[in-house]
Amino acid sequence: MGKYFGTDGFRGEANVVLTVEHAFKVGRYLGWYYGQEHKAKIVIGKDTRRSSYMFEYALASGLTASGANAYLLHVTTTPSVSYVARTEDFDCGIMISASHNPFYDNGIKIINGKGHKIEAEIEEKIEKYIDGETGELPLARKENIGRTIDYAAGRNRYIGYLISLATRSFEDKRVGLDCSNGSAFAIAKSVYDALGAKTYVINCEPDGTNINTNCGSTHIEVLQKFVREKKLDVGFAFDGDADRCIAVDENGEVIDGDLILYICGKYLKENARLSGNTIVTTIMSNLGLYKACDKAGIKYEKTAVGDKYVYENMVKNDFCIGGEQSGHIIFSKHATTGDGILTSLMLMEVMLEKKMSLAKLAEPVKIYPQLLQNVRVLNKKTARENPEVIKAVNAVAEALGDDGRILVRESGTEPVIRVMVEAVTDELCAKYVAQVVETIRSEGLAVE
Repeated sequence: MGKYFGTDGFRGEANVVLTVEHAFKVGRYLGWYYGQEHKAKIVIGKDTRRSSYMFEYALASGLTASGANAYLLHVTTTPSVSYVARTEDFDCGIMISASHNPFYDNGIKIINGKGHKIEAEIEEKIEKYIDGETGELPLARKENIGRTIDYAAGRNRYIGYLISLATRSFEDKRVGLDCSNGSAFAIAKSVYDALGAKTYVINCEPDGTNINTNCGSTHIEVLQKFVREKKLDVGFAFDGDADRCIAVDENGEVIDGDLILYICGKYLKENARLSGNTIVTTIMSNLGLYKACDKAGIKYEKTAVGDKYVYENMVKNDFCIGGEQSGHIIFSKHATTGDGILTSLMLMEVMLEKKMSLAKLAEPVKIYPQLLQNVRVLNKKTARENPEVIKAVNAVAEALGDDGRILVRESGTEPVIRVMVEAVTDELCAKYVAQVVETIRSEGLAVE
């Protein structure tokens, strides 16, 4: 990770950590970098945060000042920016979003012309420019100054692409959608309505400050209650920029990213479409997923946390499905990044093709109780490498043996250490998490 760019872009509180000056400089550098041999074309999307408009204009100003043309998708999803960037000859794409974070945070995600997250070396060059280490860049003059172009048509083409991926009609299926008052509000219902579903939508009235607030994939209990009350066949919840999907079955039970990987991976295996007979997971995936995969004869890879690392593994080994427990699922045949709406469509395909409910499809996976606690710390590296903390973690790992595990890692976006324990009971999870957290605090490493 760099000084500004973490595992998922440049993220922080708007006008505190991430300012319009930062955004302008990001635009200035990208416009210059891609425009050295031709007139650069860069597409911009944004979510529904109040500050997204501010950053959109700052980025566009920087891009056009460097001579690039900025194409504005307006409110759209992160995967749509990836799709447009890779299919319509753009030098790169920019998504303005802090994903599942609160409304007052925002972020700048940069996507290259192949639809992947931007290379780390380019992020490093942007950081050096922001800090004034590379000198000033030339400004475009006269007819070379760039312009902004309304490009809502690009978002509409993405909607058409999603609709084209469905293998059959969703007629008579009662589907709930929680749009998190975010980017999905402009896309998800259109897709499901076009495919014939009886669509029931909640949290689809963004006002700039209600994105992710008690809704969406991070507050799945809202959709659970809605599915039960309306007696729906299935529900799908997205996060702020709709690159995640968490599902809810007909009984109102949560189907998280691990269960989605199992359901879709097993389906692909049964149809001889699971390349390498392997799914790609992260170290945060539940032990229950791996035990179910072993029984089903499905192999798995484990990467560091972050869909960036999942996708790198998939590309390197030519695997077709991977993702995170949080609902970032990548289907490499169709996309180069996590796509919440696409994930929901793939789950619908399995349900319809196998004529089975989501609850029945997930039944073979027995999820182990898991507890994750975040501890704010003064220094992530110091806390993680503290000898007493290491000793406490090793003691828990030894006590758990093969019936659980402990994982302690640094957050990629916050000054936080994440302590996660899986065990056969909730009580054991709480006991062992508390032991490690107490050690962090007793060593004076935590910010109270």
